[in-house]
Amino acid sequence: MSSHTLAIVLFLTFVAATLVITFWASRNTKTAADYYAGGRSFSGLQNGLAIGGDYMSAASFLGIAGMIALSGYDGFLYSIGFLVAWLVALLLVAELMRNSGKFTMADVLAFRMSPRPVRTAAGVSTITVSIFYLIAQMVGAGALVGLLLGITDTAGKNWVIVGVGALMIVYVVFGGMKGTTWVQIVKAVLLMGGAALITVLVLAKYNFNLSTLLAEASAASGKGDAFIVPGGKYGAESAGLWATNGKMDLISLGLALVLGTAGLPHILIRFYTVPTAKDARKSVLWGIGIIGVFYLFTLVLGFGAAALVKIPPTDTSGNTAAPQLAEAIGVNFMGEVGGTILLALIGAVAFATILAVVAGLTLASSSSFAHDLYAHVFKRGNVTEREEVVVARVSAFVIGAVAIALGILAQGQNVAFLVALAFAVAASGNLPAILYSLFWKRFNTAGAVSAIYGGLISCVIMVVFSPVVSGGKGALLKGVDFHIWELSNPGIVSIPLGFFFGWLGTVLSKEYNAAKWAEIEVRSLTGVGAEKSSSH
Repeated sequence: MSSHTLAIVLFLTFVAATLVITFWASRNTKTAADYYAGGRSFSGLQNGLAIGGDYMSAASFLGIAGMIALSGYDGFLYSIGFLVAWLVALLLVAELMRNSGKFTMADVLAFRMSPRPVRTAAGVSTITVSIFYLIAQMVGAGALVGLLLGITDTAGKNWVIVGVGALMIVYVVFGGMKGTTWVQIVKAVLLMGGAALITVLVLAKYNFNLSTLLAEASAASGKGDAFIVPGGKYGAESAGLWATNGKMDLISLGLALVLGTAGLPHILIRFYTVPTAKDARKSVLWGIGIIGVFYLFTLVLGFGAAALVKIPPTDTSGNTAAPQLAEAIGVNFMGEVGGTILLALIGAVAFATILAVVAGLTLASSSSFAHDLYAHVFKRGNVTEREEVVVARVSAFVIGAVAIALGILAQGQNVAFLVALAFAVAASGNLPAILYSLFWKRFNTAGAVSAIYGGLISCVIMVVFSPVVSGGKGALLKGVDFHIWELSNPGIVSIPLGFFFGWLGTVLSKEYNAAKWAEIEVRSLTGVGAEKSSSH
């Protein structure tokens, strides 16, 4: 059996299993709490697995392994940034969000402020971040499945994107949060199992001696010892302090990764799926453990790919390093058949990864549209739960269709900046508004709106006029150059601007509700009244 045929069989097996889960979940999704928050019925461990499934995207699995394979030590900095970010979520956000909100990020912001402008801003930000993330996942799906099934033409990859989008819509429309969560749990188990298997096989080849593996990777890379010390990608002396891939660009990327996670809408809604704040803390701890072990696996996967896989010079992303490593290590231990089996297995796991993440993103954005924009902005709270859920399902169709269309348009383009932009927007706009709302009693409506729009707009402007879009290596637009600064990661400027705009909007407005601040302070710390209607 060829790897193409085996990959198709594994794909279809996974899809069939997840559709059964979705059908089962749809029979148990009756209320708004069921659809948005899975009936708050998941344990800390279950939600921790789902957080891992939601967070470990194709960018994490394929992208980081490829980055390490190409850049060595500096590629592993991505793993560290993604992992450390969870400390911010654990210590500052998870428990307080679970206690203060109901279904979406905007519930926390709207509690003691004028709800319509705040919910509008939060809805716009949520949908923007989700769409950027979705496009990257869709294009990743086209490239990955194209590689595994031998699809090289653009039309074939476009049909792959349509298929992924259709499945995503089915999961969200019929399964809601329950179906999506179980898909993410299954995917997390598969991903950890697949990554662990390849990691053990790579280590076994080098007698479980990490030094031998690093030495082989350094030699194969052609860079020698420079491959395993800082500066391979960031901080090169020739680049300059503020240049693309310079030291300041690294700090900027690190800020976006570490602070962005706690502001990602599809991660924030996971805190509402557990019954208590204690379970929210437990789920983040489980998530940190699962994600931490996974990123240690990426270290072995990346350096293993550098040692064992000849990545062609034309592949500047390294996105196929992990599947190629699976094939190479399989051939090493079990011959051609073993290589075929492992390639198909890792390909199916990566496909499951993409499906689970896009389902979470679509659920977050459709929930925000229905709960924040439709129910509280357009209808001013005069809407039934049933009507709200219907709108959420319809908006999932629309957002899915938009993601499919944009994913097709972005085929063949450099989409790495979309993921970085999603993190940067979340850190620049969402996080300042959330932290100010939870910890600053003077914070008000003008501050929240200023923080979200100020961070969002400054972040997007910085990316548009950076080498990522024009003038840089692998820029989105070819043949034109209108960039006006060298930083490719905007976080070091846009994140402080988000906090500044939040402060400025607050001090320029006289609005202040002492009673509401006292109420949310008690509520965020104790959970009293957390499940009451948040239509304030």
